[in-house]
Amino acid sequence: MKYRSTRGERQELTSADAVIRGLASDRGLYVPEEIPALPFAIKDMLEQPYTAFAEKVIGAFFDDYTKEEIHSCVQNAYTNTFEAKEIVPVVHAGDAWFLELYHGRTAAFKDMALSILPYLLTTAVKKQHDDHKICILTATSGDTGKAAMAGFADVPGTEIIVFYPNNGVSQVQEQQMRTQEGKNVHVFSIEGNFDDAQTGVKTIFQDPDFAAELDAKGIRLSSANSINIGRLVPQIAYYVYGYAQLVKQGAVKDGDPVNITVPTGNFGNILAAYYAKQMGIPVKKLICASNQNRVLTDFLTTGVYDANRDFYQTNSPSMDILVSSNLERLLYHLSSDDSSEIASLMQSLDKDRKYEIPSSMKDKLSLFSAGSADMKETDAAIGEMYKKNHYLMDTHTAVAYYVYEQYRRETGDETPTLIASTASPYKFADSVAASIGLPKAENSFRCIDEVAEETGVPVPASFKGLESRPILHDQVIKVSEMKNAVADALK
Repeated sequence: MKYRSTRGERQELTSADAVIRGLASDRGLYVPEEIPALPFAIKDMLEQPYTAFAEKVIGAFFDDYTKEEIHSCVQNAYTNTFEAKEIVPVVHAGDAWFLELYHGRTAAFKDMALSILPYLLTTAVKKQHDDHKICILTATSGDTGKAAMAGFADVPGTEIIVFYPNNGVSQVQEQQMRTQEGKNVHVFSIEGNFDDAQTGVKTIFQDPDFAAELDAKGIRLSSANSINIGRLVPQIAYYVYGYAQLVKQGAVKDGDPVNITVPTGNFGNILAAYYAKQMGIPVKKLICASNQNRVLTDFLTTGVYDANRDFYQTNSPSMDILVSSNLERLLYHLSSDDSSEIASLMQSLDKDRKYEIPSSMKDKLSLFSAGSADMKETDAAIGEMYKKNHYLMDTHTAVAYYVYEQYRRETGDETPTLIASTASPYKFADSVAASIGLPKAENSFRCIDEVAEETGVPVPASFKGLESRPILHDQVIKVSEMKNAVADALK
């Protein structure tokens, strides 16, 4: 399997090379030259653990890794690192099945991929006989940063630098990042939003003089964002596993279609579901759920991507994004791998913050449905679900559930639906507490206690004592200072 850039860079890479590089030199994203077929029959895997699915799915994409290497990466990532015995429980509540992706070390779905990425990356470096230190450079809207830090903290041969928007994440998310231990960990909040942070990181990646300066010091930049194919591919495994669990639970018969609803801002998580469908999982509709920053909803409805709009800070901050990086990969596939078309569209996005795809690509968007929920609708969904079913959702999962119910009412489609549940409700405890009728508390940490007392839902182990941990990272910088911050951290 070879990997190529969405924007036409001629060089084709092995998956190990693509994982190390993260981003192509022409600013494109690496994609596989073809989507492999599912390497097993679902009926043969119904009694297998999650790790067996992960090994086979990841191995199908990363076939330059040996089976032994993939096995080692998967076992190190998922053995005794998740609180749920199943790793990914599939829970029926209301009218849907929830794929609970948040039982890892940081209580968010990013743990599913960022628990394994350090092992994929360090294995790739050894395979390529690369003696560079790898610096993971990442922008986060809340969850990626902490999950990446937890994965890479004190991993030999690596440094990790994370930028997040000041006042743009939840109190719990910020405390998780600011208290992260690790001699190789560096955290900065920026004066701006996530798009500013993401653009700043991409600009640093594309600075050849800075790359040469770091190379002279024996350092190479890579990414833990879902622009890195090593982050994206492990996410495919949980959709395949989720379908198998629906078959095992009797929700569908093997071969019957399902819908999948995903709350997403950067499009990576729903792109993984798209890849699962391309591998052979029978998906009828991929339902893309946006919050009030509904740029993806509007694009999937009209074929016009327009980031020239107001930016909203919401109670589902991981989706507070206007420039969705991973959409570029989908466009590449919809264009029949026309990299010149993608380069042109991305040039329009850079210049005008807007583009429109041709009708030939619009026709292929029929697989997707899309909708959005504002904060009031999100809160109402949390409250209604808890009241009727005693099931507690976080704000992002609530956006997905609201959009799914809206889709169901409008279409009458009763296809069994898997909803990606992307974070513990305790990461956004203040919003969750208010939504289920609890009085306002002094801060998010008191809300955690009150929600736990009210609901009996276990608090993630990593949250215990979080409020009192010492602050290790407190720098607030301007976007223009990001490159200097990287240089200083790597001295």
